[in-house]
Amino acid sequence: MRIKFEKSGIMRFIGHLDMMRYFQKAFRRSGIDIQYSQGFSPHQLISVAAPLGVGLTSTGEYMDIVMGECPSSKELVDRMNEQMVEGVRILSAVALPDNSKNAMSIVDTADYRISFRENMEPDFDLAEAIEKFMSQSEIMVTKKTKKSEKTMDIKPMIHTLREENGTCFMNVATGSTQNLKPEQVMETLYKFMDRSFDPFALCIHRCETYGANFTPLEKYGDVMM
Repeated sequence: MRIKFEKSGIMRFIGHLDMMRYFQKAFRRSGIDIQYSQGFSPHQLISVAAPLGVGLTSTGEYMDIVMGECPSSKELVDRMNEQMVEGVRILSAVALPDNSKNAMSIVDTADYRISFRENMEPDFDLAEAIEKFMSQSEIMVTKKTKKSEKTMDIKPMIHTLREENGTCFMNVATGSTQNLKPEQVMETLYKFMDRSFDPFALCIHRCETYGANFTPLEKYGDVMM
């Protein structure tokens, strides 16, 4: 089953590993027939599509679980939501074909909406800046790791970038093959405009996560009746 959920409010400060432990306990309390791995240290068969960064909110999070006896999609959503705390809500559940790849392996892009904290809005015209920014033939950035630095062109990884009512909407590459953080796009935009960048000014919300051809991950399965 593929489960879609939202993460909001104070829960945005809970990291990925703690979220996994939270869901493991919630699955046990809900009484659903989730399956476990074999061996000396059995664990629930759960995989998350693209772990959300700390401080970000989302209405497009996905996880895959392996079940024995499967209730209907509605019953699974209802039973899970009975165990959820404020800031986490199950939005949908679909059954996947037996030959489906897991969500983590098929993630390709994600939509993000960037808003700005009060009195920390950019001091330039956002729509005009984005138009000039995206008109460049290439957008070079230097990614630093613990061991090296790598200069790369991120423009091919930005599929959509536009201003909407004072916010910034973008669709960028996400996943194991290519992954571009929305913070890096905004930092590069500020640098292009010769402005200092404060990551605290941003409120980042992931709207949806997609597989190939911009297909939402929940569309790979079917509702169980």
